[in-house]
Amino acid sequence: MSSWQDRAEQGLSRLVEASAVERVLISLAALVMSIIVGGFVILISGWVATCSDPFLAQQVLISIPGTGGWGVQFPIPGSFCYNPIQVYKYLFVGSFANPQTSTLFPPDFILDKFSLAVTLRQTSMLLFAGLAAAVAFRAGMFNIGTQGQLVLGALGSALSVLWVAPYVPGGLVGSLILIPLGLVVGALVGGAYGAIPGAMKAYADANEVITTIMLNFVATGIAFVLVSEYFKNPASQTVETRPVPGAAVLSPIVFPSQASFSILVLVGALALAVGIYLLLHRTAFGYDLRTSGIQPEAAEYGGVDAKRTMVSSMALSGAIAGIGGTVYVLMILGRWQQGVPSYGFDGITVTILAGNNPLGVPLAALLFGMLKSGSLAIDFALGVPKQLVGVLRGLIILFVAMPEFFRMIGKRVTTPEPSGAVAADGGSRIEGGEDDE
Repeated sequence: MSSWQDRAEQGLSRLVEASAVERVLISLAALVMSIIVGGFVILISGWVATCSDPFLAQQVLISIPGTGGWGVQFPIPGSFCYNPIQVYKYLFVGSFANPQTSTLFPPDFILDKFSLAVTLRQTSMLLFAGLAAAVAFRAGMFNIGTQGQLVLGALGSALSVLWVAPYVPGGLVGSLILIPLGLVVGALVGGAYGAIPGAMKAYADANEVITTIMLNFVATGIAFVLVSEYFKNPASQTVETRPVPGAAVLSPIVFPSQASFSILVLVGALALAVGIYLLLHRTAFGYDLRTSGIQPEAAEYGGVDAKRTMVSSMALSGAIAGIGGTVYVLMILGRWQQGVPSYGFDGITVTILAGNNPLGVPLAALLFGMLKSGSLAIDFALGVPKQLVGVLRGLIILFVAMPEFFRMIGKRVTTPEPSGAVAADGGSRIEGGEDDE
């Protein structure tokens, strides 16, 4: 191929056709490259920074091979405030253990229950947010509004639990009523709010990227007005609801109570990931949804109701985000409060890391959860600016996500040779390209 456009399309086609093993190897190579590039960023930042206890340059050596033996080693002049090895140790080891007493490998590696709980708590929340975004993306819908759906789902669950709590007994019986109630209401509110941009796309051809972004601001405004004007906790100066009763709290089982993490939530999130995968790949609804996202014209020719699929996929996406909001209220905070963390936006990154595969979302969520938890360890223990830590996290996410991002682009701009087609009745599978990610 002569032109650079042809070579670019050839490269994208090769990336689209990469096997699962090749994609894993690409991701690992990207992770290694991000760590190497981040290490240089740490050194340069430490070189221009001022500190009382620098990481001396005499410890940074460059080897020049080919001069006999091991080559010539010499120090870089100057001093460095930040040690890249120490920073990465806190970033990764700090998400599971105490970096001051542990290494990456046994026998020195000792798990710290609190650090592990924080990491798994972040992972659980990102799992719900990532699955919500993945469902919409697999249907060809770009749901950028999972944050707003999560916020309203959280508020709906908190208000429903507070309203019903006076009429139910406490203890186990109350938990069996209030917790499922909160989950159902959160799913219904999030699903209803997610269906709005889906309907606007289906029946008014409104761009779902624009509408979902704008609806995030609308959701935040609605929640603020409702809580500040009608449901505010009279004993607090913050814009928040009254605390939910103890029977509605998802209490820790094997982790410290101050970590605000229940292992049952993680198990439920993993079960949901498997359930979403089976829904997409073992049901007629999932087939219609995936077909609409891959070949919408062929799907309509095969009898798929494209408009209904748009609305239902966005509603399902919003329902999962709403469940995530419920978990945030009942497990982490114990009330709804203004300033819900940006789990919805982080979930978009998670699903891109996972290649929109529900079974890959848990691993991507774990990586992202480790980075967020490890960042807290760096903030507490090292004198590294949080802005630099954010750069390191961004580099890792960027390097790991870019291959899957280009793969998604390749699926849209390249034309794979088909070896099958969709039948007129919509019953046959698409065999011309990998659609199960």
